[in-house]
Amino acid sequence: MTIMSAIVLYAMLWFLTLFIVLPLRTRTQGEAGDVVPGTHSSAPEDAQMWKTARIVTVWATGAFVIIAGIILSGVITMDMIESVTRPG
Repeated sequence: MTIMSAIVLYAMLWFLTLFIVLPLRTRTQGEAGDVVPGTHSSAPEDAQMWKTARIVTVWATGAFVIIAGIILSGVITMDMIESVTRPG
């Protein structure tokens, strides 16, 4: 795995994790009963993006270590993937 492949893998995992974590424990303005004029009632009351970013970074780093370890150890190779995905 090259450095650029590792960066792309980490970025992909980070954003995938972000979109999984983002809606968890989110309280909307409508649920809080305090809708700011000009916003939707489904907008988050307090997004806490720094806390979310820390959580996402921890989980994405863990997933990256596991997946990169599998790739670098050779447990799963491109030949194995091609044999499964090759048509007919």
